[in-house]
Amino acid sequence: MNSALRFLIPLILLASVSSGCSESPDSDSSQPASAATTGRLFGASFQTMNNPFFVDLGAGLKHELEANGDRLVILDAQFNSLKQKNDLSDLILQGVAGIFVNPVNWEGLKGSLLEASRKKVPVIIVDAPVKKADEELIVCTVASDNVRAGELAAQALAKVNPQARLVILHLSVNKACIDRVAGFKTELEKHPEMKILDVQEAQGTTEGARPVMRDLIGRYPDLDSVFAINDPNALGVISALDSANKLDQVTIVTVDGSQAGIKAIQAGKLHSTSAQFPREIGQIAAEKMLAHLRGEPVDKDVKVRVELITAENAEQYLESN
Repeated sequence: MNSALRFLIPLILLASVSSGCSESPDSDSSQPASAATTGRLFGASFQTMNNPFFVDLGAGLKHELEANGDRLVILDAQFNSLKQKNDLSDLILQGVAGIFVNPVNWEGLKGSLLEASRKKVPVIIVDAPVKKADEELIVCTVASDNVRAGELAAQALAKVNPQARLVILHLSVNKACIDRVAGFKTELEKHPEMKILDVQEAQGTTEGARPVMRDLIGRYPDLDSVFAINDPNALGVISALDSANKLDQVTIVTVDGSQAGIKAIQAGKLHSTSAQFPREIGQIAAEKMLAHLRGEPVDKDVKVRVELITAENAEQYLESN
C-alpha cells in the first residue's frame, strides 16, 4: 500500500462515520432510511412543535400519508413567521407533492402561498385559517370549530361564576385564537353581569403566560376568572396563581383538550377545556390532500368537532382509556 493510500483511508472512514451521525435539525428523524426513496414526499410547517396539539396533528397526518405509501417531513416554525416563510420555500424547492401549513401569522402567508401556486404545489391549511382573500390560493382549510370552542368555554364559566371578573390571554396573530376569543365574547354578551377586565397577549405558551398572569394579579385584585386561549397558556396561568397562593380563588377555562390539561382538571387546578381533536384534523387534512391529487372535488372549509371537558367527563378523554 503506498503512502498516499494509507493517508486517504482514515479520512474516508472518518467522513463515513460523520455523515452517518449527522442529522438536519428540521428532519423527520422517525422516517426509516429504507423508505427514503419510496412514495411521494409531503411537507408540513407548524407554528410550533412545543405543544402536544401539534405533535398529535402531525401524527394524524403522518399515519394517513404513510398508509398511502407516502412520506412526511414536519418543520417547526418556532413561532417565527420569517422562519416559516423560509421553511416553506425550502419545501417547495424540494419538489414536495403537497404542503400542510399551520400559519404563525394568518395575515403574513400570502407570499408563500403565491410561491407554492406558481410551482403548482397544493397547500392545505390546518388548525388556523388564512385571510379570506388568500383562500383562492389553497385547496382547503381543516380546523376545529374555534368559535364554538370559545362559546363552550364562556358557557362553562358562566355556569360556575355568573358574575365573573375575568381576563383573557390572547394570541392575536393567530386566526384560530381570534375565533376562540370572538366566540367567547359573543357568548358573554348573554351574561352582562360578567365583566372582562383586560385582554393581554401571552404568546400561546406556558412561559409566555406566566409573567403576564403575575402582572394581572397585581393590577386587578378583584380578578377571579381567566380565559386562556390554549392549554399551554392555562398551565402558565396555573403556575403564576399557584406561586401567588391564589389558585383556589380563580376559575380557569381554556381550549385544547391536551392530556396535561385534562390532568390539571382532575387535579382541581383547571375548570374546563374545550377539547379539539388534532389527530382527526391531521387525518382529515391528509385525506383531503390525497383526494385533491386524485382530481376529486374537496370542500373548501372543513370544521372538526369540539367538546367540553370538565371534571365530570375528564376520565373518558385520558389516552389510557
